[in-house]
Amino acid sequence: MARNSAVQRDTILDFIKDHPACSSTEILQGIGMNISIATLKRTLQVFIAEGLLVGTGALKSRKYNLSPAYQILRPVNLDQYFEQEIDQRSINENFNHQLLRSTLQQFSIFSNQELLRLNQLQEKFRENASKLSEADFKIEMERLAIDLSWKSSQIEGNTYSLLETERLLKYKETAAGKTKDEATMLLNHKSAIDFIIDHPDYIHPLSVSSIEDIHSILVKELDISRNIRNRRVGISGTNYKPLDNVFQIKEALSDMCQLINHKENVFEKALLALVFISYIQPFSDGNKRTARIISNAILMQHHYCPISFRTINSVEYKKAMLVFYEQTNIHPFKRVFIDQFEFAVNTYF
Repeated sequence: MARNSAVQRDTILDFIKDHPACSSTEILQGIGMNISIATLKRTLQVFIAEGLLVGTGALKSRKYNLSPAYQILRPVNLDQYFEQEIDQRSINENFNHQLLRSTLQQFSIFSNQELLRLNQLQEKFRENASKLSEADFKIEMERLAIDLSWKSSQIEGNTYSLLETERLLKYKETAAGKTKDEATMLLNHKSAIDFIIDHPDYIHPLSVSSIEDIHSILVKELDISRNIRNRRVGISGTNYKPLDNVFQIKEALSDMCQLINHKENVFEKALLALVFISYIQPFSDGNKRTARIISNAILMQHHYCPISFRTINSVEYKKAMLVFYEQTNIHPFKRVFIDQFEFAVNTYF
């Protein structure tokens, strides 16, 4: 049933894509599916609520077009997408400036239904946290910080186990057979998290310099440049080419900060930072680590539940990010964000 529903959704959207300004009657006749006009109209209203379509006119004269935000919001099936190898996929190789400067200024990346779910989870977190003593809340934050440090490092190839990470961060016990850089990466994560806990307003408003400062904490004593890069970088697994001009990189970061600071919804702020710092790739290394810490800093600054990403599969995380690199589509990564926020609310505090 779920697959049939997905096929129906794709068929309707594909028809509207190929036949702009079409009516519901034209859609029903064109898709050749055994559904009623009432069912179709309900589906079209769902698409409008999700930001995928815009409707103009009233009653029988109502016409439907893809929303300007359709490309970034449309559903994408990861398994189907990665059935094609890298050189077979049709991708957007270059950075899309219009997302920051225009498209995302006009639309929310979350539907009303998604925001309802997130707000309900946040209320559950608020109620649970209010029942904890200051000492107990600190213990839960420490537990989450260890999980976040471990998973964020694991996504980047760190081989410490969660138990080894706990021993390192709590007791400074390094694990046998691991490199010094692996331990340093984990300790730096904990330092960055401690910094945003101690300085909750440091990233408010978000600025290029505050992002650079968090990155500097994360790469301390590692062989990674702390400055905005001034050379080209490649990303494994994709033909997407990040900006390679230092002035354009700073401009993109500034546009991102302006967009995030302008947005009112905290969840939207956090997800935009998580995705776009990775998309811009402002540093020679440590971009996704910085994105995860900045995203959590935004949540914590507004007293929202932080996210540890503990249960996300590293490959699935990277696939969701690759879809954004190649298609500027946030749908798979939005699923990651919502699911991990729910896990954090139900697991900590």
